[in-house]
Amino acid sequence: MTTTPDAITPAAPLTAADTASTIITSGIAPPTALREAAVLDGGPAHGARTTVTGRPRVLQVTVPCRTEGAPEGVRVEATYVYRLDPCATGEPLRYGFDLASP
Repeated sequence: MTTTPDAITPAAPLTAADTASTIITSGIAPPTALREAAVLDGGPAHGARTTVTGRPRVLQVTVPCRTEGAPEGVRVEATYVYRLDPCATGEPLRYGFDLASP
């Protein structure tokens, strides 16, 4: 479990359903790329399921943080990185939490 400074704390407990909607894939897949089911393993998004296109090597999960006194339009998000298991051959693809992620 990681800790955050007092000024930056998660707005609410993270659920798999919330996380699935905030997953961002890295890179752009060609339009003909196959869509595949994926599951996140470990970390704050453990158990979340999503669909990826083109087997991106990295997925980024963001979680909104509560902020006080921020200028209009500024938002703070905690960022977590999940990496594709190199042994993944079939669905669901497994993405493991990267402890060293920023």
